[in-house]
Amino acid sequence: MTGSEAPGGPELRPLSARSVVLSLLLGTHPPELPARDLVRLVAGFDVGASTARAALSRMAAAGDLRRTDTGYRLSGRLLERQRRQDEAVRPHTRAWDGDWEVLVVTATGRGPAARAELRTGLTALRLAELREGVWLRPANLDRPLPAALDRVAERLVSRPEAPARELAARLWPLDSWADTARGLLAEVERVRHPAGRLTAFAAVVRHLLADPVLPPELLPSDWPGTALRDAYARYQREQSGQVRAHGDARTRRVTGR
Repeated sequence: MTGSEAPGGPELRPLSARSVVLSLLLGTHPPELPARDLVRLVAGFDVGASTARAALSRMAAAGDLRRTDTGYRLSGRLLERQRRQDEAVRPHTRAWDGDWEVLVVTATGRGPAARAELRTGLTALRLAELREGVWLRPANLDRPLPAALDRVAERLVSRPEAPARELAARLWPLDSWADTARGLLAEVERVRHPAGRLTAFAAVVRHLLADPVLPPELLPSDWPGTALRDAYARYQREQSGQVRAHGDARTRRVTGR
Protein backbone atom coordinates (compact mmCIF):
# COMPACT_ATOMS: atom_id res chain seq x y z
CA MET A 1 0.00 0.00 0.00
CA THR A 2 1.16 3.51 -0.69
CA GLY A 3 0.95 6.58 1.48
CA SER A 4 -1.70 9.24 1.04
CA GLU A 5 -1.13 12.97 0.99
CA ALA A 6 -3.18 15.80 -0.43
CA PRO A 7 -1.40 19.04 -1.36
CA GLY A 8 -1.14 20.94 1.90
CA GLY A 9 -2.99 18.15 3.69
CA PRO A 10 -2.06 15.52 6.26
CA GLU A 11 0.61 12.96 5.44
CA LEU A 12 -0.82 9.54 6.26
CA ARG A 13 1.27 6.42 6.66
CA PRO A 14 -0.06 3.29 4.91
CA LEU A 15 -1.60 0.67 7.17
CA SER A 16 0.07 -2.65 7.84
CA ALA A 17 -1.82 -5.93 7.37
CA ARG A 18 -2.34 -6.00 11.16
CA SER A 19 -3.78 -2.50 11.14
CA VAL A 20 -6.15 -3.32 8.29
CA VAL A 21 -7.47 -6.37 10.17
CA LEU A 22 -7.89 -4.36 13.37
CA SER A 23 -9.62 -1.49 11.56
CA LEU A 24 -12.15 -3.89 10.06
CA LEU A 25 -12.87 -5.70 13.32
CA LEU A 26 -12.99 -2.51 15.41
CA GLY A 27 -15.69 -1.23 13.09
CA THR A 28 -17.69 -4.48 13.15
CA HIS A 29 -20.38 -5.26 15.74
CA PRO A 30 -19.98 -7.83 17.15
CA PRO A 31 -16.22 -7.74 16.39
CA GLU A 32 -15.94 -11.27 15.01
CA LEU A 33 -15.61 -12.56 11.46
CA PRO A 34 -14.84 -15.90 9.83
CA ALA A 35 -11.22 -16.22 8.78
CA ARG A 36 -12.17 -16.66 5.13
CA ASP A 37 -14.23 -13.47 5.16
CA LEU A 38 -11.41 -11.53 6.82
CA VAL A 39 -8.92 -12.67 4.18
CA ARG A 40 -11.29 -11.71 1.38
CA LEU A 41 -12.13 -8.35 2.95
CA VAL A 42 -8.53 -7.30 3.51
CA ALA A 43 -7.74 -8.27 -0.09
CA GLY A 44 -9.79 -5.22 -1.06
CA PHE A 45 -7.19 -3.10 0.75
CA ASP A 46 -4.17 -4.45 -1.15
CA VAL A 47 -3.27 -7.14 1.41
CA GLY A 48 -2.51 -10.52 -0.16
CA ALA A 49 -4.08 -13.71 1.16
CA SER A 50 -0.83 -15.21 2.47
CA THR A 51 0.09 -11.92 4.17
CA ALA A 52 -3.38 -11.73 5.74
CA ARG A 53 -3.24 -15.30 7.07
CA ALA A 54 0.21 -14.71 8.53
CA ALA A 55 -1.01 -11.51 10.20
CA LEU A 56 -4.02 -13.35 11.70
CA SER A 57 -1.78 -16.06 13.13
CA ARG A 58 0.64 -13.54 14.64
CA MET A 59 -2.19 -11.47 16.10
CA ALA A 60 -3.75 -14.53 17.72
CA ALA A 61 -0.39 -15.53 19.18
CA ALA A 62 0.14 -12.00 20.51
CA GLY A 63 -3.28 -11.90 22.16
CA ASP A 64 -4.76 -9.27 19.83
CA LEU A 65 -7.30 -11.75 18.51
CA ARG A 66 -9.03 -14.77 19.97
CA ARG A 67 -9.75 -17.83 17.85
CA THR A 68 -13.37 -18.93 17.83
CA ASP A 69 -15.19 -21.90 16.30
CA THR A 70 -15.80 -19.93 13.12
CA GLY A 71 -13.01 -17.37 12.88
CA TYR A 72 -11.40 -14.57 14.87
CA ARG A 73 -12.69 -12.14 17.48
CA LEU A 74 -11.12 -9.12 19.15
CA SER A 75 -9.46 -9.92 22.48
CA GLY A 76 -10.67 -8.41 25.74
CA ARG A 77 -8.21 -5.53 25.76
CA LEU A 78 -9.17 -4.57 22.23
CA LEU A 79 -12.86 -4.70 23.08
CA GLU A 80 -12.11 -1.80 25.42
CA ARG A 81 -10.41 -0.01 22.54
CA GLN A 82 -13.54 -0.57 20.43
CA ARG A 83 -15.68 0.88 23.22
CA ARG A 84 -13.49 4.00 23.32
CA GLN A 85 -13.64 4.28 19.54
CA ASP A 86 -17.43 3.98 19.54
CA GLU A 87 -17.63 6.65 22.24
CA ALA A 88 -15.33 8.90 20.22
CA VAL A 89 -17.60 8.64 17.21
CA ARG A 90 -20.84 8.97 19.19
CA PRO A 91 -20.03 10.71 22.49
CA HIS A 92 -22.74 10.85 25.12
CA THR A 93 -23.25 14.44 26.17
CA ARG A 94 -25.71 16.41 28.25
CA ALA A 95 -26.65 20.07 28.49
CA TRP A 96 -23.93 22.05 30.24
CA ASP A 97 -24.89 24.13 33.27
CA GLY A 98 -21.49 25.76 33.80
CA ASP A 99 -20.03 23.19 36.21
CA TRP A 100 -16.60 21.64 35.67
CA GLU A 101 -15.38 18.19 36.71
CA VAL A 102 -12.16 18.48 38.72
CA LEU A 103 -9.86 15.63 39.73
CA VAL A 104 -7.02 16.35 42.14
CA VAL A 105 -4.43 13.59 42.22
CA THR A 106 -3.77 12.72 45.88
CA ALA A 107 -1.70 9.54 45.55
CA THR A 108 1.99 9.88 46.40
CA GLY A 109 5.04 7.69 46.00
CA ARG A 110 3.99 6.34 42.60
CA GLY A 111 6.65 5.35 40.10
CA PRO A 112 7.07 6.84 36.61
CA ALA A 113 5.16 4.01 34.92
CA ALA A 114 2.16 4.37 37.24
CA ARG A 115 2.15 8.15 36.79
CA ALA A 116 2.31 7.80 33.02
CA GLU A 117 -0.53 5.27 33.06
CA LEU A 118 -2.67 7.62 35.14
CA ARG A 119 -1.99 10.54 32.79
CA THR A 120 -2.95 8.39 29.79
CA GLY A 121 -6.15 7.31 31.50
CA LEU A 122 -7.16 10.83 32.47
CA THR A 123 -6.45 12.10 28.96
CA ALA A 124 -8.60 9.28 27.52
CA LEU A 125 -11.41 10.52 29.78
CA ARG A 126 -11.05 13.89 27.99
CA LEU A 127 -9.72 15.66 31.06
CA ALA A 128 -6.94 18.23 30.69
CA GLU A 129 -4.22 19.14 33.18
CA LEU A 130 -4.43 22.71 34.47
CA ARG A 131 -1.34 22.28 36.63
CA GLU A 132 0.50 19.27 37.99
CA GLY A 133 -2.02 16.91 39.58
CA VAL A 134 -5.09 19.03 38.79
CA TRP A 135 -7.25 17.79 35.90
CA LEU A 136 -10.57 19.20 34.76
CA ARG A 137 -13.13 19.62 32.01
CA PRO A 138 -16.66 21.00 31.58
CA ALA A 139 -19.20 18.61 33.10
CA ASN A 140 -21.07 17.96 29.86
CA LEU A 141 -20.15 14.31 29.32
CA ASP A 142 -22.73 11.74 30.33
CA ARG A 143 -20.37 9.03 31.48
CA PRO A 144 -19.25 7.64 34.83
CA LEU A 145 -15.64 7.95 35.90
CA PRO A 146 -13.87 4.68 36.74
CA ALA A 147 -14.26 3.76 40.40
CA ALA A 148 -10.51 3.02 40.55
CA LEU A 149 -9.84 6.76 40.33
CA ASP A 150 -11.13 7.15 43.89
CA ARG A 151 -7.96 5.42 45.12
CA VAL A 152 -5.65 8.00 43.56
CA ALA A 153 -7.65 11.23 43.18
CA GLU A 154 -10.28 13.40 44.82
CA ARG A 155 -13.29 14.28 42.68
CA LEU A 156 -14.75 17.76 42.87
CA VAL A 157 -17.27 19.93 41.04
CA SER A 158 -16.30 23.56 40.58
CA ARG A 159 -16.95 26.75 38.63
CA PRO A 160 -13.55 28.36 37.94
CA GLU A 161 -13.30 32.12 38.13
CA ALA A 162 -11.58 32.34 34.75
CA PRO A 163 -13.94 32.86 31.78
CA ALA A 164 -14.91 29.42 30.51
CA ARG A 165 -13.97 30.02 26.87
CA GLU A 166 -10.55 31.34 27.84
CA LEU A 167 -9.94 28.40 30.16
CA ALA A 168 -10.95 25.89 27.47
CA ALA A 169 -8.57 27.56 25.00
CA ARG A 170 -5.73 27.25 27.55
CA LEU A 171 -6.43 23.58 28.25
CA TRP A 172 -6.88 22.29 24.70
CA PRO A 173 -5.19 23.21 21.38
CA LEU A 174 -8.54 23.90 19.72
CA ASP A 175 -7.18 25.72 16.64
CA SER A 176 -4.66 22.96 15.94
CA TRP A 177 -7.28 20.22 16.37
CA ALA A 178 -9.67 22.03 14.04
CA ASP A 179 -7.00 22.57 11.37
CA THR A 180 -6.12 18.87 11.37
CA ALA A 181 -9.80 17.91 11.26
CA ARG A 182 -10.37 20.09 8.20
CA GLY A 183 -7.34 18.55 6.52
CA LEU A 184 -8.73 15.07 7.19
CA LEU A 185 -12.15 16.04 5.85
CA ALA A 186 -10.50 17.23 2.64
CA GLU A 187 -8.46 14.02 2.46
CA VAL A 188 -11.44 11.67 2.81
CA GLU A 189 -13.23 13.61 0.08
CA ARG A 190 -10.19 13.43 -2.20
CA VAL A 191 -9.04 9.83 -1.89
CA ARG A 192 -10.92 7.13 -3.76
CA HIS A 193 -8.76 3.99 -3.56
CA PRO A 194 -10.05 1.62 -0.84
CA ALA A 195 -6.67 1.28 0.87
CA GLY A 196 -6.19 5.04 0.89
CA ARG A 197 -9.70 5.59 2.25
CA LEU A 198 -9.15 3.10 5.07
CA THR A 199 -5.86 4.81 5.92
CA ALA A 200 -7.55 8.22 5.98
CA PHE A 201 -10.46 7.08 8.12
CA ALA A 202 -8.15 5.31 10.57
CA ALA A 203 -6.52 8.73 11.03
CA VAL A 204 -9.99 10.25 11.47
CA VAL A 205 -10.75 7.86 14.34
CA ARG A 206 -7.43 8.63 16.03
CA HIS A 207 -8.19 12.33 15.74
CA LEU A 208 -11.70 11.95 17.14
CA LEU A 209 -10.22 10.24 20.20
CA ALA A 210 -8.42 13.54 20.89
CA ASP A 211 -11.53 15.70 20.50
CA PRO A 212 -12.26 17.26 23.92
CA VAL A 213 -16.03 17.20 23.15
CA LEU A 214 -16.62 20.57 24.75
CA PRO A 215 -19.99 22.27 25.10
CA PRO A 216 -20.87 24.18 21.92
CA GLU A 217 -20.69 27.51 23.73
CA LEU A 218 -16.98 26.94 24.41
CA LEU A 219 -16.07 26.06 20.82
CA PRO A 220 -15.24 28.22 17.82
CA SER A 221 -18.26 28.82 15.61
CA ASP A 222 -16.79 26.78 12.72
CA TRP A 223 -15.76 23.77 14.83
CA PRO A 224 -15.50 20.73 12.47
CA GLY A 225 -16.04 17.99 15.05
CA THR A 226 -19.59 17.11 13.98
CA ALA A 227 -18.67 17.08 10.29
CA LEU A 228 -15.76 14.71 10.99
CA ARG A 229 -17.99 12.37 12.99
CA ASP A 230 -20.64 12.39 10.29
CA ALA A 231 -18.05 11.54 7.63
CA TYR A 232 -16.79 8.60 9.65
CA ALA A 233 -20.32 7.38 10.40
CA ARG A 234 -21.05 7.29 6.66
CA TYR A 235 -17.85 5.35 6.01
CA GLN A 236 -18.64 2.94 8.83
CA ARG A 237 -22.05 2.22 7.30
CA GLU A 238 -20.35 1.65 3.95
CA GLN A 239 -17.88 -0.81 5.47
CA SER A 240 -20.62 -2.59 7.43
CA GLY A 241 -22.49 -3.09 4.16
CA GLN A 242 -19.44 -4.71 2.61
CA VAL A 243 -19.02 -7.02 5.61
CA ARG A 244 -22.68 -8.05 5.37
CA ALA A 245 -22.33 -8.59 1.63
CA HIS A 246 -19.42 -10.97 2.17
CA GLY A 247 -21.42 -12.84 4.80
CA ASP A 248 -24.45 -13.11 2.52
CA ALA A 249 -22.31 -14.35 -0.36
CA ARG A 250 -20.77 -17.00 1.88
CA THR A 251 -24.23 -18.11 3.02
CA ARG A 252 -25.37 -18.46 -0.58
CA ARG A 253 -22.33 -20.57 -1.43
CA VAL A 254 -22.97 -22.87 1.52
CA THR A 255 -26.73 -23.23 1.02
CA GLY A 256 -26.70 -23.10 -2.78
CA ARG A 257 -29.34 -20.32 -2.74
